[in-house]
Amino acid sequence: MTAPLSELYQEYIDCLNSRDWDNLANYVDTEVAYNGEIVGLDAYQQAREKEARDIPDLYYKIRILVSDYNTVASRLEFDISPTGEFLGLPVNGQRVSFCENVFYEYKGGKIVQVWSVLDKAAIEAQLFLR
Repeated sequence: MTAPLSELYQEYIDCLNSRDWDNLANYVDTEVAYNGEIVGLDAYQQAREKEARDIPDLYYKIRILVSDYNTVASRLEFDISPTGEFLGLPVNGQRVSFCENVFYEYKGGKIVQVWSVLDKAAIEAQLFLR
């Protein structure tokens, strides 16, 4: 019997939070697509590793999690201090809080599609109102 998608997803988030890159392939398909573009596991992993380097305090906090037989919908909350630019914005170590709404399609127990929308307007408001 395989684990429910909600459990697999929590394990995936734990993998990201612990920077356990060697085990990312247990959760993400080799032909994973991101926002409609096939990027593959290597590029997907490199992007997550770069985020972790650029955002030393990066932590994925699940606020909402809904799943069915092959889809997970999640609202992730972030409270981070990126170095340099983030999403093209001059964050430069300032703390920003925002959410990401993300949908995952699973096949064979692994993520094959990711659709992500970040609340960039919330970040801009924090940066430019200070």
